[in-house]
Amino acid sequence: MKTFSATPADIEKKWFVIDAEGIVLGRLAALIATRLRGKHKPSYTPHMDCGDNIIVINAEKVKLSGKKMDDKIYYWHTGHPGGIKQRTARELLEGEHAERVVTKAVKRMIPSGPLGNAVMKNLRVFVGAEHSHAAQNPEVIDVAAMNIKNTRSRA
Repeated sequence: MKTFSATPADIEKKWFVIDAEGIVLGRLAALIATRLRGKHKPSYTPHMDCGDNIIVINAEKVKLSGKKMDDKIYYWHTGHPGGIKQRTARELLEGEHAERVVTKAVKRMIPSGPLGNAVMKNLRVFVGAEHSHAAQNPEVIDVAAMNIKNTRSRA
């Protein structure tokens, strides 16, 4: 028996859509990162992009557990001296680009480098219930039904 190593010809990509409404952010991001890398497939090869394409809808309705909505802070730097800036998760979710919370959570679970950049291109996050990839006939993944802890009952 030799170890199987997938080649680009062996890789079969599917399209999936996930509704993030009421789902806990960390659990959602962990599931998406696993699917993007392809670790759920028996033909997983660490140095190849063998994951699926994921579409996330209703990204602004994702939930955070505990006091993370106000305590979790996203930092960035402008490049100028003293130019560190910050926003809370609540400000991001209520702002113009609410999809960035989900994108950041997933990106931080993917390895950095050229392969990680290629894998992140397979993720599409949308605010609202509409998406522009209906032609790919994506299958629906019901994250809420997988585990009772995936949904957040309290606000």
